[in-house]
Amino acid sequence: MHHLDADQAARFFQDMNAEGEPEKEFNPGIASRIPGKTVAAGALIQDGQGRLLFVTPIYKPYLEIPGGVVNSNEPPHAACQREVREELGLDIELGGLLVVDWTPQHGVWRDSLQFIFDGGVLPAEQAQRITLPYDELKNFQFAELDQVAKQLKPSLHRRLQQAVAAKEAGTATYSEFGRS
Repeated sequence: MHHLDADQAARFFQDMNAEGEPEKEFNPGIASRIPGKTVAAGALIQDGQGRLLFVTPIYKPYLEIPGGVVNSNEPPHAACQREVREELGLDIELGGLLVVDWTPQHGVWRDSLQFIFDGGVLPAEQAQRITLPYDELKNFQFAELDQVAKQLKPSLHRRLQQAVAAKEAGTATYSEFGRS
């Protein structure tokens, strides 16, 4: 389970107790046969000019946003917070949900749910303190979305267009493979 402060832990255990006894399997083994999905969470972080923060992984030929896979029993928001801390060396206050995007199975990767949260605006002095894990990321840059479109997977480009529009509208959106 992810890190909880004392109040969050107390609320979590109260909520779990309120759920009552765990449900029993009506069909033995059914829970293990239900398909699982990969879940990932990323942060839409902007600079003062509205440009987006992108990172360059050492193991992929394209840009990504800060974020990563959600661990078992870890909420997506907490996973995004953890990944931003691990990838950028920064503790930033994440805002609300902007996008939930379903992506189909592709190659070795099963279908997934991709969450994007509002990472807010990163002041220049804080951006100067970014520390990358050089065993995972080569560099970072702030750029206009359309400026780096060819360096992004098309589905991420579409998902980020959805996220920017949701942020501007003050809403959250659901999409499938980056399309509403």
